[in-house]
Amino acid sequence: MNIKLNCDMGESFGIYTMGLDAQIMPHIDMANLACGFHASDPVTMHRSIKSAVAHGVEIGVHPSYPDLVGFGRRNMLCSSEEIVSFVLYQLGALQALCQSYGTKVSYLKPHGALYNAMMEDEQIFRAIAKAIAKYDISIKLMILSSSKNRYYKTLAKKYGISLLYELFADRAYTDKGFLVSRQEKGAVITDSKQVLKRMKRLLTKGSIKSINGKKLKLKADTLCVHGDNESALELIEALAKLRDDSRN
Repeated sequence: MNIKLNCDMGESFGIYTMGLDAQIMPHIDMANLACGFHASDPVTMHRSIKSAVAHGVEIGVHPSYPDLVGFGRRNMLCSSEEIVSFVLYQLGALQALCQSYGTKVSYLKPHGALYNAMMEDEQIFRAIAKAIAKYDISIKLMILSSSKNRYYKTLAKKYGISLLYELFADRAYTDKGFLVSRQEKGAVITDSKQVLKRMKRLLTKGSIKSINGKKLKLKADTLCVHGDNESALELIEALAKLRDDSRN
C-alpha cells in the first residue's frame, strides 16, 4: 500500500513555538497547516509553506472552529452558513500565501472538534464539502477511514469533491472500525514498538487489528502522525523508514 504520512503543523503563534516542524517536515508527505483560528498567524503560515515547498511536501489547509483559546478542541454551536464561511476564510488565506510560492492547497483536513463533529453530524460534513465546492472541487477532503466510507463517498459526490481516507497508527479501533473513545482505557497506543508493528501490518497486509483482535480492512490513503515532542520525532523517523522501504 502506498500510504502517505500527514502531520498537523504550523501551530506556533507569535513568540510561542509549538511542535518540531523543522525536524519533522523532511520525513512527511503531507502538512496540515493551521490558519489562525486555533493556532498560527500569517508569518507562521508563510514560513510553514516555504518549508513544505523546500521539502516537496503536499500542503493541506487545517481549518478549525474560531477557538484560539481552546486550541480548536471545544465544540461550538455553529450554523451551516457560519461553517461554510469560516472554512472558506481559512482556505482562502492559506491559498493566497501558497500562491506567492507558486504552489497551492491540495486537500483540507478539519482540526480537532470540527473534525470530530464532521464525522458525527452529516450537516457539518455537508457544510465543509459545500465550502470546498464553492472554492475549488480539486481540493480533496480528508476524513477518518471507517466502516462508513461508502456513505461519506456518496455524500461527497453530491458536491463534486473527492475524499482522502485517514488512519491513526497510535489509536485503538473498535470491532466496527471506529476509533475507541479517549475516555476508555487503551484508546491511545503509547508503545512505539506496537505502533510500528501496526504500521508494518497495514503496509504489508492492508489491515489493522481492533482493540479486541478483530481484523479490520479499512481503506488508507494517509496515516496521521503527531510531532510535538522528541519521542514523537523518533517515531516519525521510524515510520518514514517503513514507508520508504515499502515503496522500494
